[in-house]
Amino acid sequence: MTDKTPRRRIIALLALTQVISWGSLYYAFSVLAPGIQRELGWRGEIVFGAFSWSLLVAGLASTPAGMLLDRIGGRPVMGTGSLLAGLGLLALATAHSVAVYFLAWTVLGIAMAATLYEAAFATINREFEDGARQGISTLTLFGGLASTVFWPLTIKLDAMLGWRHTLMVYAAMHLALCLPAHLLLTVRRHARRPPAAAAPGLTLHEALRHPAFWMLALAFATNAFVFSALSVHLIPVLGRLGHAPGTVALLAALIGPLQVAGRIGELAFAHRTRPQAVGKLVFSMLPAALLCLVFLGMRLWAVALFCVLYGLSNGILTIVRGTIPHALFGRDNYGAISGAMAGPTLLAKAAGPLAMALLLQSLPTLAAALAALLAFSMVSLLCFLAAVRDTGTAHRHGKPA
Repeated sequence: MTDKTPRRRIIALLALTQVISWGSLYYAFSVLAPGIQRELGWRGEIVFGAFSWSLLVAGLASTPAGMLLDRIGGRPVMGTGSLLAGLGLLALATAHSVAVYFLAWTVLGIAMAATLYEAAFATINREFEDGARQGISTLTLFGGLASTVFWPLTIKLDAMLGWRHTLMVYAAMHLALCLPAHLLLTVRRHARRPPAAAAPGLTLHEALRHPAFWMLALAFATNAFVFSALSVHLIPVLGRLGHAPGTVALLAALIGPLQVAGRIGELAFAHRTRPQAVGKLVFSMLPAALLCLVFLGMRLWAVALFCVLYGLSNGILTIVRGTIPHALFGRDNYGAISGAMAGPTLLAKAAGPLAMALLLQSLPTLAAALAALLAFSMVSLLCFLAAVRDTGTAHRHGKPA
């Protein structure tokens, strides 16, 4: 595919579906959960535990979803994901029992594996013979708007309609907007090999035997663990450091725009830089940010610097996660490999908030809890450095080193 028009159409379609999918399947829950718990009278462990269960299901489904994306493309896989998302949200909207509630979240977990970033990245990688990295970077700019759009939208709809009808509205979005958009995606029936000089990519089996795969999987998982742990508890943590609630809210609100700014910067200035080099910088930002909190968290300028580093790192990391599997393992089985790599990340993301709550309760000081997160972030950085230590690519010789 050399014409830019089909590429732009694919990016436009995926931009629409990523905003709706992330907004309705992931971000909306934090707004609707209190209403669900209030009406159904269930304990928080059940209400929130089902959401964590859906992330676990998404992690387990990510590898087979990636294999299907490599084989048949994004149109059938992501279209099916949108259908499942619509049906799962309808089931969730009508749930009155724990069994139906968990069943709905199980369906939504499968839908997440087939519709969120990993699926979109695999679709771009498959359909773009070159320029996949730029396509991924561009798509993340739009995906970063999901929380900006859907948090206030969900608050408004919940106040007007209640949580059940809000979920029905979102189910309709998947069935009426995302499903047709995914069915309009181009599918290349005969994938053409990249230039002859390029080595064939690794199979999933070969990648799983390569140490770089496991180092990368651990790097992304520990990084996601720290980010998810902080994202839920950030405002209370900054408040315990002695900062005024209004100031804390203002600084925390800057993180979202900084994520988008980081992605714009990557697209504008680093698109010709190898993903390995960008990743080294990004993985270094999180320990640097946590050092600011651990040692200088009482100072407002240090908290501001933390928010800047935290936001930029999280924004650019999404692009690195989409581009590094191609760089190290080749494009031939990108969907399967990136899907397998995403599984541990989703599990860590689900575990982060609960683990942080336990750290805050069990450790004697806030500084000790933050130091524990700093240790996890250092593990993440070291694992990434180990994964890309060889300046060549893992697939250069067509088999594990």
